[in-house]
Amino acid sequence: MSPAGSEASFRQLTVDLPPSLWQALEAAVEASGETVEHLVRVALSERLGIGDHGTLFQVSTAAALVEGLYKGVVTVAELSDHGDFGIGTLAGLDGEMVALDGRFYQARADGAVVEVADSARCPYAVVTRFTPVENERRVIDEATDLAGLHAHLDGLRESANAFYAIRIDGRFDSVLTRSVSPTAEGVPLAEAAASQTEMEFSDVKGTLVGFWSPGFLGGALVSGYHLHFLSDDRQSAGHLLACSGRSLAAVVRRESEFRLSLPESAAFLRADLSRDPSEALRAAESKP
Repeated sequence: MSPAGSEASFRQLTVDLPPSLWQALEAAVEASGETVEHLVRVALSERLGIGDHGTLFQVSTAAALVEGLYKGVVTVAELSDHGDFGIGTLAGLDGEMVALDGRFYQARADGAVVEVADSARCPYAVVTRFTPVENERRVIDEATDLAGLHAHLDGLRESANAFYAIRIDGRFDSVLTRSVSPTAEGVPLAEAAASQTEMEFSDVKGTLVGFWSPGFLGGALVSGYHLHFLSDDRQSAGHLLACSGRSLAAVVRRESEFRLSLPESAAFLRADLSRDPSEALRAAESKP
């Protein structure tokens, strides 16, 4: 058995299999329609006790958030069973959430950043398992603004039809974030975001945490880039609106699976989520 280096997102593994195991693998491929690579990754993840490895796990939908469904439907402890890295919000739309290295943080509208209790509940979140390795890192020499950063990240993605987890570490010349205040159930996200609190930081070391998602799932998710910021001293955080920096270390990792956990609350089951949320999301997630 011999591992070999490959592209930024994966390493290759060559292994000899006995005929009986190979035949069983071929039969599983034919029965499931899945690839050999996917079945092997799942089997290894289960055997090594790292379930959901390479899986993007999302609770609720972007459309539900846009329509004002803010009641918590999952605890942070339950989220951590599916990932140690991600973004979201807390019950009642109480600030921005960012998960990094297995710890979950809340960026409040008053500027405070606190670690979130396991019992805290989330109405919407996206997490995965993410431990970067050195050969995955790519240096972004300079990003003068958020559009420039996105352009660099575009060059690190192989496809517009896959999900990507993104981690960017470094010293940022400037960072502009926002956080939302607790909001009553049923108030549309665009209305809640109109009173957001913006915070600007200069010459700050920290990490951008987030994802790039394709647009073919419509209102299920936030398509394109969705990034949150967390400073190294854990004193500054929020939803990213703008930034600039140099010599930033980026890891862009393709996720092989997407799992969506839908709320079972009466509010969700009865809500009209048929409207296209893209325009409302664009207004709520970007700088005014």
